[in-house]
Amino acid sequence: MNINWNYPTAMRTGEGRISEIADFCREFGMSSPLLVTDPGLARLPMVQTIIEVCSNAGLKIRLFSDIKPNPTGRNVDIGIKEYRKGGHDGIIALGGGSGLDAGKAIAVAANQDCSMWDLEDVGDNWLNADSDRIPPIIAVPTTAGTGSEVGRASVIVNEEEERKVIIFHPKMLPDCVILDPELTIGLPPMLTAATGMDALSHSLEAFCSPVYHPMAEGIAVEGIRLVSQFLERAVSNGSDIEARRQMLVASSMGATAFQRGLGGMHALAHPLGAIYDAHHGTLNAVLMPYVLLANRSAIEQPIVRLARYLELTPDFDGFLQWILDLRTSIKIPNTLEALGIDDRRLKDLGEMAVADPSAGTNPIQHDAATYSRIAGNALNGNLE
Repeated sequence: MNINWNYPTAMRTGEGRISEIADFCREFGMSSPLLVTDPGLARLPMVQTIIEVCSNAGLKIRLFSDIKPNPTGRNVDIGIKEYRKGGHDGIIALGGGSGLDAGKAIAVAANQDCSMWDLEDVGDNWLNADSDRIPPIIAVPTTAGTGSEVGRASVIVNEEEERKVIIFHPKMLPDCVILDPELTIGLPPMLTAATGMDALSHSLEAFCSPVYHPMAEGIAVEGIRLVSQFLERAVSNGSDIEARRQMLVASSMGATAFQRGLGGMHALAHPLGAIYDAHHGTLNAVLMPYVLLANRSAIEQPIVRLARYLELTPDFDGFLQWILDLRTSIKIPNTLEALGIDDRRLKDLGEMAVADPSAGTNPIQHDAATYSRIAGNALNGNLE
């Protein structure tokens, strides 16, 4: 089932759509794309297929895959050098969050006189870039979680400062997105679970945000419903093409919804990922119930409304139990300790969470001590 729609960008959805990649490159003005992905995907047949399809169509395509799971400024700098060396005129960003975020960051910074760090999402920093020098981007997600394919930002680790930095520019929104569920068939159950919970965290935090954005709120509700209906199916049967398709859509919906903002899950997941290099989606999945409980006084009423929509027990405790049961069903760890995280940096984590931009749209403006306590609860499995 091939379907095209245009929101928030040109979306090309359906099984086998990757075979049209060369046509899409030409449609959006590319003749020499740089294919950006992670080292694991670079070894898989899908990458060779993309290269062959583009080469056979006369496109001058090259591969760059020197990217960590949490991409760093150094990764982006090397990618920029490869982009310039190859005389490229566009980016195909392929993968989960790492490939998509790195590809978009390379695109926004490759032709600029300013540093990528000058585009940190603070104030009007994005004006430091010349919009006319940002090349076209085609995004191809291979996981259903980050939603970076429909985002106007990338999260890049500044290793010197030991923090994740949000790089933003409106033209980082890809010109075209290919949602091909066949590319997600081989994703292992654990990664399917973790990335699916990441998609849930985006919609859920957007839904709980105090920012007035009724369109984003509505998208978030439906994104959560899709996860509730299809995530367990995708985890239990990775070849369930309908579940894979619907989870890709849920992922894109979650990232579209978080125009309304995120919250404490991401405010803590970002520094945890920067310090411990842990998987972002798994961190959000582990943190989810602890942050919900910390925000309970501010979100109980909307959560009850959401629970009714999902046909759950219509109260906060019923919704929380659904989250806990879902995590158990798809084998998400209950604690940060299970991810190899210890308690030595709890104070730092609290301070870093308060400073993270995601904290600004949390339903409650927690202080550093509270965020440290939430992280400690998540470390030990203490559901207050």
